Amino acid sequence: MRQLPDTLMLFTAGLGTRMRALTTTRPKPLIEVAGRALLDHALAQVDGAGVGQIVANLHYLPDQIRTHLAHRPELRFSDETETILETGGGLRHALPLLGSGAVFTLNTDAVWTGPNALAQLRAGWDPARMDGLLLLVPRERATGHTGSGDFDLDAEGRLSRGRGYVYTGAQILKSDGLAEIPDQVFSLNRLWDRMLAEGRLYGAVHDGGWCDVGRPEAIPLAEALLKEAERDV
Repeated sequence: MRQLPDTLMLFTAGLGTRMRALTTTRPKPLIEVAGRALLDHALAQVDGAGVGQIVANLHYLPDQIRTHLAHRPELRFSDETETILETGGGLRHALPLLGSGAVFTLNTDAVWTGPNALAQLRAGWDPARMDGLLLLVPRERATGHTGSGDFDLDAEGRLSRGRGYVYTGAQILKSDGLAEIPDQVFSLNRLWDRMLAEGRLYGAVHDGGWCDVGRPEAIPLAEALLKEAERDV
C-alpha cells in the first residue's frame, strides 16, 4: 500500500450556491481571481508540489470543467453527474482511479501565498503516527472565512474539534477507512471523526497566507492577499 502520497483528488463538483449569480452559468472553480480561474490557482499548488496523478470530480456544468482542463491529458475525471456524492463519497468513488493508500485532496475555492501547501503537507506526513494530516491556518489569519474555527492542536500536532484553527481544504488521508462507511453520500467529516477518536488525525499550520473564496465578497480580499505577496517578493 502506498505510504507517501503521489496522487491527488481535486474537488471540482460543487454547486457553488454561496457564489449566487456568479455560478448561474459557470462552475465555481472557473470563477476568476486576479485574472485566473480558482481551478488554476489550485493546480499551481499541485504542479508546484510535483504531484503527477490528478483526479477531478464532476457534477455541475461538467463540460466546462472538461474543456478548461483539455490541455491536461494526464488529468482524469470521476463522474458524479447523476448524484453529487459530497467529499467523502466523492473520494471513495474516485479510488479506482487514485489507487489505495495515502492520497492528497485539495479544494478549489481558495488562494494561497507563501510555501507550497502540498509540499508542506508531504514534509510533515508520518504514516506511522497519522491516518490524516490537515493543513490549517489560525482563525485570525483565515482571510475571507466567515465561520468559526474547525480544530485545536495539541503540542504534538494532534487534532481535536475546536475553534482555534481553520481547515484550508488541503490534506493527506489514508483512504482505506472509507470502505467502512455504509452511506453513498457523506462528508469526509465522517472519516475525520473516526481518526479523531483513535488519536490519528493531525494538523500542520500553513506558513503563508490563505483566503477562503467561497463568497463573492471574498474575491477582492483574495486579490489583495495575492498583491501583497507579490510586493513582498
